[in-house]
Amino acid sequence: MLISIHPIPLEHYTSIWRDKSPQINSPTPRKKEGEKTMKIRSKSKSKSNTNRTMLTGRESLIRLIGKRRRFLPNRQSILSDPFQIYSSVVRDENEAVELLEDGGDKLSESLDCEKVICPVCGNKIRGGEYMINSHLDACLTRGTKRKLSQQTLLQFNFSPKSKAKIDPSNLDDTKSDPTCHDKDVTELSGVGIEETNSNTYESSSSSDNVSLAYTDGSEENLVNGDRSTRGGLAVNDDGNDNLLSNLSGIAVSDIDSADADDDLSGKLLATFIVGRRFSEEEELHTGDSIFLCRDPENIKDPNAIKVLSADSGYSKVLGYIPRELAEHMSKLMDTFGISFEGCILSVPEQSRAVVPIQIWCQEKILFSDLEGEKVQVLQSLCRHVVNVVKLSEITPLGMVKYQQNFCLLIQEVLRTTPHVFTHDEKTFLEKFFLLSNDSQRLFIRLYTRKGPWFRMSNISYTEILDNQIAVKELSDSGFVCSTETTSELHKDDFERILNILTVSELREVLSVTNKKSNHSSRKQEFISVLLSAYGDGSSSLLYKMVLEKTGSCIRISSAADSLMWRVERLFFCNGEQDLSAFLLVDLGIVKYPTYNCIVTDQMFSSRNDLLSYEEALEVAQIMDESLEEDDSSAVLRCIAISTSRISSYAAKTNKFSCFSASWVYSKVVFLGVSFLESERRYTDAVDLLKHLLLNFAEDRRRGYWTLRLSIDLEHLGRVNESLSVAESGLDDPWVRAGSRISLQRRVLRLGKPPRRWKIPSYSESIKRKIPEVHVQGRPLNCKTGTKSRFYGEDGEQCGVEELALQYYAGEDGGGWQGVHSEGGIWLTIFGLLMWDVIFSDVPNVFLTRFQTSPLDLDTDYFYEARKSIIEPLLLKIQEGMAEEILITSWESHFGTSCRGVNWNRHSLTELRAVVSCIGSRCMATICRHLAQDYRSWSSGMPDLLLWRFHSDYSGEAKLAEVKGPRDRLSEQQRAWLLFFMDSGFNAEVCRVNPPVSK
Repeated sequence: MLISIHPIPLEHYTSIWRDKSPQINSPTPRKKEGEKTMKIRSKSKSKSNTNRTMLTGRESLIRLIGKRRRFLPNRQSILSDPFQIYSSVVRDENEAVELLEDGGDKLSESLDCEKVICPVCGNKIRGGEYMINSHLDACLTRGTKRKLSQQTLLQFNFSPKSKAKIDPSNLDDTKSDPTCHDKDVTELSGVGIEETNSNTYESSSSSDNVSLAYTDGSEENLVNGDRSTRGGLAVNDDGNDNLLSNLSGIAVSDIDSADADDDLSGKLLATFIVGRRFSEEEELHTGDSIFLCRDPENIKDPNAIKVLSADSGYSKVLGYIPRELAEHMSKLMDTFGISFEGCILSVPEQSRAVVPIQIWCQEKILFSDLEGEKVQVLQSLCRHVVNVVKLSEITPLGMVKYQQNFCLLIQEVLRTTPHVFTHDEKTFLEKFFLLSNDSQRLFIRLYTRKGPWFRMSNISYTEILDNQIAVKELSDSGFVCSTETTSELHKDDFERILNILTVSELREVLSVTNKKSNHSSRKQEFISVLLSAYGDGSSSLLYKMVLEKTGSCIRISSAADSLMWRVERLFFCNGEQDLSAFLLVDLGIVKYPTYNCIVTDQMFSSRNDLLSYEEALEVAQIMDESLEEDDSSAVLRCIAISTSRISSYAAKTNKFSCFSASWVYSKVVFLGVSFLESERRYTDAVDLLKHLLLNFAEDRRRGYWTLRLSIDLEHLGRVNESLSVAESGLDDPWVRAGSRISLQRRVLRLGKPPRRWKIPSYSESIKRKIPEVHVQGRPLNCKTGTKSRFYGEDGEQCGVEELALQYYAGEDGGGWQGVHSEGGIWLTIFGLLMWDVIFSDVPNVFLTRFQTSPLDLDTDYFYEARKSIIEPLLLKIQEGMAEEILITSWESHFGTSCRGVNWNRHSLTELRAVVSCIGSRCMATICRHLAQDYRSWSSGMPDLLLWRFHSDYSGEAKLAEVKGPRDRLSEQQRAWLLFFMDSGFNAEVCRVNPPVSK
């Protein structure tokens, strides 16, 4: 039987779900089954919100969304517009569903149908005649006005326009008014709308490209085919580094022609003296001579360069060179012995203000005296110095640090991804640089606050001199909206303004209206009463009354908010990081590793790809909000939308898969599976799981999806089909680790005669007995559903893991030392031993300076792309060099953030003891295992890692998974224990139980 795809209207799709009774694993008729379910639901109604937070996939979706957006441009269309649902499965009379075999062409043709342009709204739509007609009906019902550039119905034909390649400079066609601030401007951001005249962007260059610098001062124009460098490190054209053994940490880049910035001889470099509070000379004069001197013993910055006064005989310190410039100049001074001198250009009024200076090389740089590779290093450093100086020239002198960081963020995104912005959007963003310091600072302050509405009377920042002038400039430029420019607000905005009133102010407003409320009511109850009055026709009067209490209020305009959100997302490549990442680095709280960003491919190849991704994130946020509010109808709609928009041609796995709309929709759909399972709607959950498996053929989540499909089919009483799914899942190369063990155990359980007569070959391996040791402890509590607590040997309360450690440390347990860290210590050791591999030069895995791991660490590409350097390193580990590598890595990178590495939890002494006792061969095996499949094997490791040394200085290690009275092994834990046993480890399960009562 072939699988076909049928478009189904949303109303029919959701009504089916609403009408279906939950399915329980019972042979009783459907009617009784539904009655039983209704009883269960009524009992658990009060706990629904709690259950929603525990849904599998919810936490992952929240991390993907990151900080919630204030304004969702497509919220209305997502929640109301009609669309079509693709049903990826059909059932035969036996309710068996087979995977598509020779019908693949039909499916591909249906999914890959070309997009056509709607003559009414101008958007592109994909689908057959039924879908197009439904879309036209919806557009005509809304009465959307036709733009002059759009075709009429008579001109409309169901074939897409030719995709002509155009010059990137002519890419931006969409026009909108970025200065509109009386209402939300959604056209400017263009979120979720595909441009009628858009074309696939095939070049990373742009004629209006702005020469911008990286956050640490490096600068490089992006041209077609060039590598992009970030983090102050450049790389050569072929992606290989030319690091010299005696020039550690200096990366170079090859160039095809000589660059004027390669030689600093005779160049006048304008910069500043900072850190004047450390100055030993208060009085300065214009024209005074200065000299630069290294300060390698500086605690805060080993690259620090002091500025000395020549008039004092070079004995008095005037301050320091900016950190960004010192990072590169220090290498010039240390490695090549280049000296710098200069003079003071002007003297500021305030004694501690930055002092403008001009510096130059004391002698001519002789490249002819250097070897080939050293010449390249020197040229690279010279270019970085010039780039940093150019950056300081375009950065206003009075910028505060957070203001400078925000400007750099916008500049970097405009430089690296100009093709995803329209001309109007670029103009709008570049307009930010023309604002006054006060306006820029106020906007950044408001943008980083929760809001969205703020009372003008409550806005006060010491670095902003005049709030009123700043607000006016921001309002005129379209960056903020003010209540003074609007006569009436949308109900949502009015509700947000009510939220900034105090309870007493809300009570006073209510006292003037005819609405009654309890004096002891809560704030939200007052707001609900006022909102109902706002919709009763008295909006103007009520609006004026509320404004009398709040005074003038402002908020970030939706256009500015959407664009800035996009800029942050493109810069950090995730939703969890924001401007605070700069602050943490500036304060020295977080230190990111040093690596080369070799960017050869764009994260989003076209603007439409980005808009699709953004709209998918909107659906994900609405899904999360709906679960939080327990709005089941909105949850079902999000599931339906996501299901309809997942397409197999867009779901191919690569390093950038996580930045595709299909990836986001798959997260929503799988969370929908968990939601439906919690509602016991197993039939619908089965449909969604089959849809995911059909469309994501190369995805490591297939193991868990297959497992859930088999389980849900068993819930429906379809045991034969459940067994078949489990058996076919074992032939899937993407089913791994715990999911594979689970499916194997299901096959053994379900495949007993007469269903299956042949015993699988893996039967003996799965049935292996894992050694167990039993420990008795005096329990503190024995309640089901709570974590078991015991009294330890010292009489103090402890958990089962601490009690087990006490047992193993005792004479009966064998006198072991140990730690309870589950996978923490393993991932720390892996990160330290494989540090150079993790941060090696691989294209398109490091896109920003704020990463703690490459983008492909969770994929098979990680091992494949680095096999040539991984295997030699594993050979060294196997030959007994693991401890030496560990010590070197610890001392070189201590305190630097790296995924999996915890610097505070384990000491170097403990790690050295563990590596020594584990043994070289076993250590290499574990590292290879994690390198090949980090995602599948980075969780579920045994609770305890134990070690002990013998009198001959040799050592041994043991692994123990600790289980309390009511605990059992998960399949992932079982998979790890079996792997360790196969690798020659001493592994066991330690069961802690209360004493047996006689």
